Amino acid sequence: MGGYLRPGAVQDALEALDRRGLTIVSGGTDFYPARVGQPLDDDILDISGLAELRGITETDSHHVIGAITTWTDVIRASLPPYFDGLKLAAREVGGLQIQNAGTVCGNICNASPAADGVPPLLALDARVELSSRNGVRSLPLTEFIIGNRKTARRPDELVTGLTIPKPANPAMSGFLKLGARRYLVISIVMVAGVLERAPDGTVAAARLAVGSCSEVARRMLGLERVLAGRPIGPELGSAAMEEHVELLAPIDDVRGTAEYRQEAALTLVRRLLRALGSAP
Repeated sequence: MGGYLRPGAVQDALEALDRRGLTIVSGGTDFYPARVGQPLDDDILDISGLAELRGITETDSHHVIGAITTWTDVIRASLPPYFDGLKLAAREVGGLQIQNAGTVCGNICNASPAADGVPPLLALDARVELSSRNGVRSLPLTEFIIGNRKTARRPDELVTGLTIPKPANPAMSGFLKLGARRYLVISIVMVAGVLERAPDGTVAAARLAVGSCSEVARRMLGLERVLAGRPIGPELGSAAMEEHVELLAPIDDVRGTAEYRQEAALTLVRRLLRALGSAP
């Protein structure tokens, strides 16, 4: 059986990571189910005792989600409307027990193509804060997740939080997930988006992301450019065209074919845009 450390301070955790490679765990909602029936021989760094990394704080320009903030914490937090998409995604992450234990940062570190938290965090322009004994660096989430179950985290680094910039304009957000059933299911396709409203009622900025249709969730940059400057209304849905989902690279698996995923992604993007455009 491997070793087990549960430090009470971030500096102690960083010193442990600096000495040797460790598997970092907080809620363990992905780690332990993946090892059922197998010997648990990993050297574990359990960061669930780092109370300083739990919660959502606010500065003049950002919100900061601490590394051991759970999905339940997100659901219960008083946050502006542009976090609504993340809150909706939080309610789709397993059942209540998983939401109580699983963390937002654990979801991105797991780097599954079907991670529910990634598309709404991409739409929020999230950045990942990584700390080590050598200092702190910040990466856009688009650069942090680099492949299926692969991230840019170095062995001596600990993800200490996510920073979410405050939008320049009033903003709204949403999240849609397609699965084989309504709850407790891995997604076939999911879509998240944030729309910023200009004073004249047009789209000041749009950020859209699709998950479960590529090795990593993808921002819909071409569609975002098309939406900029358009009047906000339900007709925004018609702006999404087949060409805008061509950047996706879905696969065939037990949950759906690549062709089905591609079509479903376009349908969900249109639905989300209609819903956001119709919001008060």
